[in-house]
Amino acid sequence: MASFKCSDIGMKCSFEVHGASSKDEVMQIAAAHAKHAHGMATVPPDVATKVSAAIKG
Repeated sequence: MASFKCSDIGMKCSFEVHGASSKDEVMQIAAAHAKHAHGMATVPPDVATKVSAAIKG
């Protein structure tokens, strides 16, 4: 199971995803969260790299 927290990449945000089946699923969930909560139409490559590196599991 894979997990991620926005705070793991320095964001002042309490968003967490736990129990995702794969890293790809976490990335999709995080991208949807970034769009709705952080106003990112697309996730910039540098942020995607940070998120990918911070995914546990």
